[in-house]
Amino acid sequence: MAHLPFSATSAQSMSISHSKFILGFMGFNRITHSPELFLIRSPRSSYSRRKLSVKNVASNQKQKLKDSVTQEEGDLGTFIPDSTSIASSIKYHAEFTPSFSIEQFELPKAYFATAESVRDTLIINWNATYDYYEMMNVKQAYYLSMEYLQGRALLNAIGNLELSGAYAEALRKLGHDLEDVARQEPDAALGNGGLGRLASCFLDSLATLNYPAWGYGLRYKYGLFKQHITKDGQEEVAESWLEMGNPWEIVRNDVSYPVKFYGEVTSGADGSKQWVGGENVVALAYDVPIPGYKTKTTINLRLWSTKLAPEEFDLRAFNAGDHAKAYAAMKNAEKICYILYPGDESLEGKTLRLKQQYTLCSASLQDIIACFERRSGEHVKWENFPEKVAVQMNDTHPTLCIPELIRILMDVKGLSWKEAWDITRRTVAYTNHTVLPEALEKWSLELMQELLPRHVEIIRRIDEELVHTIIAEYGTEDLDMLKQKLKQMKILDNVELPDSVAELLSKSEENSSVDPAEEVESSVEENKPTAEEDESVGLDTENKKEVTVDEAPKLPKVVRMANLCVAGGYAVNGVAEIHSEIVKSEVFNEFYKLWPEKFQNKTNGVTPRRWIRFCNPDLSKIITKWIGTEDWVVDTEKLVTLRKFADNEELQSEWREAKRRNKIKVASFLKEKTGYFVDPDAMFDVQVKRIHEYKRQLLNIMGIIYRYKKMKEMSLEERKIKFVPRVCIFGGKAFATYVQAKRIVKFITDVGATVNHDPEIGDLLKVVFVPDYNVSVAEVLIPGSELSQHISTAGMEASGTSNMKFAMNGCIQIGTLDGANVEIRQEVGEDNFFLFGAQAHEIAGLRKERSEGKFVPDPRFEEVKAFVRSGIFGPYNYEELMGSLEGNEGYGRADYFLVGKDFPSYIECQEKVDEAYRDQKRWTKMSILNTAGSFKFSSDRTIHEYARDIWGIEPVVLP
Repeated sequence: MAHLPFSATSAQSMSISHSKFILGFMGFNRITHSPELFLIRSPRSSYSRRKLSVKNVASNQKQKLKDSVTQEEGDLGTFIPDSTSIASSIKYHAEFTPSFSIEQFELPKAYFATAESVRDTLIINWNATYDYYEMMNVKQAYYLSMEYLQGRALLNAIGNLELSGAYAEALRKLGHDLEDVARQEPDAALGNGGLGRLASCFLDSLATLNYPAWGYGLRYKYGLFKQHITKDGQEEVAESWLEMGNPWEIVRNDVSYPVKFYGEVTSGADGSKQWVGGENVVALAYDVPIPGYKTKTTINLRLWSTKLAPEEFDLRAFNAGDHAKAYAAMKNAEKICYILYPGDESLEGKTLRLKQQYTLCSASLQDIIACFERRSGEHVKWENFPEKVAVQMNDTHPTLCIPELIRILMDVKGLSWKEAWDITRRTVAYTNHTVLPEALEKWSLELMQELLPRHVEIIRRIDEELVHTIIAEYGTEDLDMLKQKLKQMKILDNVELPDSVAELLSKSEENSSVDPAEEVESSVEENKPTAEEDESVGLDTENKKEVTVDEAPKLPKVVRMANLCVAGGYAVNGVAEIHSEIVKSEVFNEFYKLWPEKFQNKTNGVTPRRWIRFCNPDLSKIITKWIGTEDWVVDTEKLVTLRKFADNEELQSEWREAKRRNKIKVASFLKEKTGYFVDPDAMFDVQVKRIHEYKRQLLNIMGIIYRYKKMKEMSLEERKIKFVPRVCIFGGKAFATYVQAKRIVKFITDVGATVNHDPEIGDLLKVVFVPDYNVSVAEVLIPGSELSQHISTAGMEASGTSNMKFAMNGCIQIGTLDGANVEIRQEVGEDNFFLFGAQAHEIAGLRKERSEGKFVPDPRFEEVKAFVRSGIFGPYNYEELMGSLEGNEGYGRADYFLVGKDFPSYIECQEKVDEAYRDQKRWTKMSILNTAGSFKFSSDRTIHEYARDIWGIEPVVLP
């Protein structure tokens, strides 16, 4: 138990040292020359630039300190804190920024004090960054994402600041180890999978490359969930990451915006629209600084939390004893930011999700517009808005940015429809992350009409504009073709056509023997004026004219959010070459034919700082030694240099030793988290990612069962000859309401419980499911992995990013030609990637073959299913799981993800893996070439492409 001797004298001395520490860093940005003032400003506050002054507690030492600073002022710009000044800063925060009782200086308190010390430095660079952006009035990118999977911040921050050694020494002086202190930090529960991790990698690269940018998200109190693994499988409990507070965030009580739901739309005498009444909440800003690597640039992640405005609290009901009624509005406001992706099986769940999405969009756009107005000064030129602002929507979750920007510009700022629509289409861009139909969001029109009535009016107007554009492009002569175009492209699905379109079709009908009511499937629920008649997007209900085609009254009326993104944005990008081609040829083919210039590819990337430099220091030192420079951390193309040393025996020896040290760490971690002992000399075979049927964890575990069954049929000597010892590691969360994915988790854990306790098998095979997989777990597992599995059904994984992290760390991959696997295989070399399975262009034909009853399963696959059904893995009934792999049609049947089809190819490929692993020289060379080939998959490269091709922003280096 560590103690800090806090006497009055030491407190005074500590405060002086802390002030010197702060003022030294302030040499980068002369916010103030007064040592008794430390300014913490809200970057880009929408209100006046207020100064929060914190008085130096050692007031009787002010003049002495001021004299000292004056003497040293010339050297402030090059100030580099040493371990002594850092230790004083940590002690200062332990005493004067207390989150814990004062008696001891144990690990949790040490973590908070250390983080607050680092945050001091970040705030200074952060203020300098945004002061400069304000002064230069630069164009800025704004990245909106429902997820940010940040991971722990401490080691990443001090690594980027190049202070790791100084902080480690400072903490040693205070009786603690830096690694132990860092482990006290919980992962920020702001994301779930690759979508959120990509967003976080992008922020790191934006800061490192000095691009003016800002991230926006929601501050989830309880995250997605914390995963527990029990005898019943996965169980979910709320995350507790904010219970002790978050030292990295700064609440901005002066930055908040109103967010409205429900209500009604009223029209003014001049035709203007106002959204009134309804439910009102307040979105409050929490800022998290994001430092760049070896740069002063520190950008911002602004997270919104929701609360009830005091004037909305029903004090009358409370005092009357009706506490439930009084609390209802408060809870309705607060729960918006309770959970990431709340279950949406119920209407309440759907409503909450839509509220989350709108809160993110509305608060963020109000903030962005406030910044634009402030930087513009007295004369705001709205036509210049797209020249100063680029809004990137990370998937369809922020789609409501489009109607919300139009609403603010028209209803609040007084612009016309034409002006607002033009500005929006030049401001907003969209990244598509999926080809799965269920992930291309469709919202109930009825729900949206109730919750966001003004936005539905605007979306109807956008849909009308889109339909007119389609007709103008293709004409009305071929109504068959027009029918297909509208069916695929309309934003409002199963909704009647706009009245203005009906008129055009009626005219066409007069000159055609074809009845348009038989040719166009789509309709308008309510009549609206044309663009020429009314710029306020009003609805004319008196002269409603219905033109319905192929009427399907039972089909729900929905808003297709992805179509709205494409219609309302100026750029659409996929996230891997194969994915972008599928986006153009299948998902948005009709849009691509209409607007080919909108579509781009931007292959995902990961930050090499977190994903190799900091999480794998042993390998990083080896890379630096052989390349001859550490510049590869910001210029990964230098990793290619490793190719010429791939056969070098000295490098191979160092490489293997680094890998083994990492494997020992993994073995220790697995023992701590699961209780299983594993042999670090076995091959570490890893599949860690979100649990989903298309990612095919089921194929992996079925292959393991086949391996286990064959082992059981052999003698001990035969097993040793045939099989390489393996530790098969799984990790990932199944969504709480995704029943089949949760069955897969249960299945994996049951197989592990049987295999791991089989004395005949011993260390020849282990199966371990790591609970609560997150960024911090990945930072342990990935450096120690030797084989990683990226085995999704071809054509279904947009990109993936974990494959890139594994490749960077010299992990060889087994996978299909899907997502970024295609490009990884090209860069690392075909001989250094284990390929199996059907290809994307074959999938539709294979599913058709299955539906026609022509598929014949491999006998080995049937053997595995029978083995499972024998009950060897326990009493749980896996009939639903096995049944999903059987039959030719029907929901939850017919092996939609082609596990049975790819199974023979998969197990034969695994035999090649064993063969290669036995030749450690060959395997090490493959590992080196994987790291060398990962140069293309840095998020720095991706961000350069976004900045150049989509956002039109330039790096801004602080003076």
